[in-house]
Amino acid sequence: MLIRNILVALALIPATALASIQEFKLDNGLRIVVQEDHRSPVVVSQIWYRAGSLDEVNGKTGVAHVLEHMMFKGTQNVKAGQFSRLIAAAGGKENAFTGNDYTAYYQQLEKSQLPLSFRLEADRMANLQLTDEEFAKEIKVVMEERRWRTEDKPQSLVNEQFQSTIYRVHPYARPVIGWMNDLENMTAADAREWYHNWYAPNNATLVVVGDVKADEVLKLAKKYFDVLKPHVLPVRKPQTEPEQKGERRVIVKAQAKLPYVQLGFHVPALRDADQDWEPYALEILAGVLDGNPSARLSQSLVREEKVAVDVGAGYDMIARGQQALFELNGTPSEGKTAAELEAAMLLQIEKIKEFGITNEELQRVKAQVIAADVYKRDSMFYQGMQIGMMETSGFSWRILKDYPAKLSAVTPEQVQAVAKKYLLRDNLSVATLDPQSIDPNDKKTKAKPYVR
Repeated sequence: MLIRNILVALALIPATALASIQEFKLDNGLRIVVQEDHRSPVVVSQIWYRAGSLDEVNGKTGVAHVLEHMMFKGTQNVKAGQFSRLIAAAGGKENAFTGNDYTAYYQQLEKSQLPLSFRLEADRMANLQLTDEEFAKEIKVVMEERRWRTEDKPQSLVNEQFQSTIYRVHPYARPVIGWMNDLENMTAADAREWYHNWYAPNNATLVVVGDVKADEVLKLAKKYFDVLKPHVLPVRKPQTEPEQKGERRVIVKAQAKLPYVQLGFHVPALRDADQDWEPYALEILAGVLDGNPSARLSQSLVREEKVAVDVGAGYDMIARGQQALFELNGTPSEGKTAAELEAAMLLQIEKIKEFGITNEELQRVKAQVIAADVYKRDSMFYQGMQIGMMETSGFSWRILKDYPAKLSAVTPEQVQAVAKKYLLRDNLSVATLDPQSIDPNDKKTKAKPYVR
């Protein structure tokens, strides 16, 4: 799962909710963060493992995601497929997702069913039965998922090539789902190795949001998780992307109706939550370019110049791998080329570098963040996601409450400064979709939509 601009709605979390957060740590290293929210008798439980594609090695790409699938295949106490059935029988819903920086599992239940969630998660954290037979079946499911999510989708193919072009050394170059050749040659032993390396209480964070009492959650967590033993975790070596020394380009040919172009610049991720200001200025810059119909890219390129049918910009400041990108992407209008759209997007950046942004634009973006979609404020799951991503990426949930003030402190001059400093041609990578004719007689079987 990719989650764009994860900090954009942090200000939506009510101050009273942040004030009700408590955290604990068990003797085995399991961290527990509880946010009380008593508006409805519901609880969301999420277990986050600090293990994602960032931690993989060449030849075994995709193993983090494959293990996510295998976690539903049973333990000594729960047969394969029973995990989901037990949650459904309790009236709940559950799923999981893998990213560059983490793998997470969640359940949403009526509050009295929280013990069921804890019992099942504690069981599969330590007692997963990873058989060759189940692996042989599930790896085929993962390969089909790759075909459906990536190989049958031209823009996904472009994004995959873009990531492996802009990153030459860093693990973010690898697709989370893995390269097909690695999946074809993966074994159950690879998945077992990943499980034994990373699935341990001292590499996990339990996040609970809902109609609960923090002390009762702690008591329940001790009952189910305290018996689990910590592991000695593999040493994580620093992995830094070398400075880019010149413009990079890649062209992807695939069957499609329209071209597509994706641009990216290396920019800093958040490192020091107290001192850094550039990531917040980059957040504002992304909001000036994209975010609503009055943003520059949509206003100028879609409605006025009609060079694009859609266009966007984005930046994520939180990354455990300490690498971040400022990205732009778009689809040219019919009759326009990817090169024309690329030039138009870069021109908008040059205008900001030369003339800066207006105070009205700055205030619009700030107001947009602070008063954005009210529905997200009501989502217990979303609030848990924010906490889990912060904690798993090496930050405290406490930085959530400081985000509006940090954003409000950004000046137009700072936004212009980061554009001048980082959005340079020698720091630019471009991936372009060259659309190939779609053969109506092509009998090639498409992958089926993936559903867990």
